[in-house]
Order: sequence, then C-alpha cells, then structure tokens
Amino acid sequence: MKSLFQKLVSQCAIFIFIYICWCCAATFIFQHASCVSLRNHETVPAVFTFGDSILDTGNNNHIPTLIRCDFKPYGRDFGEGNHPTGRFSNGLVPSDIIAAKFGVKKLLPPYLDPNLQLQDLLTGVTFASGGAGYDPLTAILVSVKSLSDQLDMFKGYIKKIQEAVGSNRTAMIVSKSIYIVCSGSDDIANTYAETPFRRFKYDIPSYTDFMASEASKFLQELYGLGARRIGVFSVPVVGCVPAQRTIGGGKHRACVNSSNQAAVLFNSKLSSQIDQLAKKFSDARLVYLESYYPFLDIIQNPAKYGFKETEKGCCGTGYIEGAILCNPYTRNSCSNTSDHVFWDSYHPSEKAYYALSSLVLENKMKDFF
Repeated sequence: MKSLFQKLVSQCAIFIFIYICWCCAATFIFQHASCVSLRNHETVPAVFTFGDSILDTGNNNHIPTLIRCDFKPYGRDFGEGNHPTGRFSNGLVPSDIIAAKFGVKKLLPPYLDPNLQLQDLLTGVTFASGGAGYDPLTAILVSVKSLSDQLDMFKGYIKKIQEAVGSNRTAMIVSKSIYIVCSGSDDIANTYAETPFRRFKYDIPSYTDFMASEASKFLQELYGLGARRIGVFSVPVVGCVPAQRTIGGGKHRACVNSSNQAAVLFNSKLSSQIDQLAKKFSDARLVYLESYYPFLDIIQNPAKYGFKETEKGCCGTGYIEGAILCNPYTRNSCSNTSDHVFWDSYHPSEKAYYALSSLVLENKMKDFF
C-alpha cells in the first residue's frame, strides 16, 4: 500500500513538473506571438522617425524654441497621468505607436535626451522636431531642427553606435530598421498660409513642387546613409485642424479648403516621387502612407471611431490653444479626452493617433519587407 502511495505521489510530481514547464513554454510563446508577425520571419532591430510634431517625443525640450510642450496639461494621460514628456499630445504619439506595432518597444525616446542609454539607441529613437517641414524655411521661422539637422543627428547616431558595437552590427541595424517620415503640414498651414515669405515667389502648384523636390532630396540622403525600409506619411487634412478653422474658416469655422487642396496636390506629387525613387533604388522598400483620407473619415464619421467632438481641441477653448498657449494656466479644458479627435488646436489626441495609425498601417506593414 505504501509503495502504491509513493508511486502515485511520484507520478503526481512528474505531472506537476510537466504542467509547470508547459505553462512556462506557453507564456513564452504567447509573449512572443503578441509581437507583430513579419513577412519571411524578418526582424526589425530598431525604429527611427523624422519630421515634425506628429513624431516628436521630446527633442524640442532640449533646444531654445517656443514650439514645445514639456509642461502640463500635455501628457495628461501619459503613463499614470499628468506626465508631460514633450509629446504634442495628451499621451502617446505615432512614433511610440509605430515602434510598438513593429514589435520593437513601447516608447520611442528623443535622440536629444541626455539620459539615453546604449540600449535605447540600439532599438531606435526619434529625430523629429515639432515645427519642422520639407521647406527649410519652416524650421528656421520657429527655431527648431530642420530635416537637414535631423539627418546630421542621424549621422551622429551612426558614429555613436559604431563606436559602441562595431561596424558590422551598426550596418545591420541601419539597413534592417524601419524609418518613418512625417512632414509637410507646417509648410502648408504655417509657412505658406500664415507668412508672406514664400507667397512672393510661389503659387500653390509651384510651392508644392518645391516641397516635393525637397522631400525627394531628403529621402535620397536618408537612403545614402543606409536606410532601406522607409515609410512616408502624406500630409493629413490639415485645413480641418481647429486652429485652421478658427483662423481661416470664417464665421462657421469651416475646414479651410485652400489648405486641404494644397495638401491633396502635394500628396499626389509626393506619391509620384516615392514611386520614382522606388524604381531607382530597387534594393529599398519605400512605402507611401496615405493619411489624408483616413483622417478625413475620422473627422466626418466620428461616431464610427468613438468620438463626439471634431471641431475643437480638448485644451482650453479648443479654438486656438497649442504649444505654449496650452499650459498649466489654461482654463476650461475638456473632462473626457477620449471624446475628442484633437487634443489641442493643432494635434490629435492619443486615441485619434491610435485610430489613424491603425488605418494607415493596417495593410502597409508587409510592404516594408
């Protein structure tokens, strides 16, 4: 009887051991399966982003400019709440969302953060600077990092990691990483529409030609530095952001058609430039990321995406506040950010960024490989 009891105990112990091992294996598999499944078992070592405030996660904190948001109420819903980071949002921005979608990491830090560790660098950073554009003048007008400056930072990045991990690993990281570019909105909405400097020389068709030419130059330089998997966002429906409605939308704060038409015209030229570069650089994957019409759909059909307010930002009156005008002393901010497509009068809310990123990237991620 004792022998039988010992045998049963022994069998139970073996069963428990096997069960625990299975649970551990299942947990491991689940955790890794939750990452994005990429074509041909490809790997993405890092994500890098370039452009404007849509992708800036805090670079402007570290330069002398008024185009910044490292203060409350920005970051109202970031992490555990009320944590301004320099992201132009109540929470995350597309740099973070895209890095997570590719299974790299949850937050994409700014390159200019002096506290970055080597592991932060190896898995990607953003070089984006709020207020930048394809037009070099756009960054100069607001004292931020131009796209040329951002390329210089990327060159510095390459040098840093070469010194840390060697040329071979650096080459692998640079060639296999994902690069995302988002720019052009500030060129149209601010530099062209709100200042006289470019209107003396260009009409809208010739200015969008100039923008597309500058975009092509930037992408070719990025390719020359080793980037091979490059996604480029189109300009969204910029004439419908609350500030544009307030400034140029008349009594009823309608969307500004001239800005939207300029965005559509530029986007067609940008798409054409990307097609040409894709033929020229056959070893690269250049992906046009259409955002104009998906964002327009969110604005025109808010209930479909869980929104109620499309014409005002959450911060303050929602008509004009953004950057330093959306600050700790701003009154009457909304109580429920998730109802709003826009966080401030220029930038979408985190929820809207998630919705837009999903719409834009849903069927495009495979094109990077």
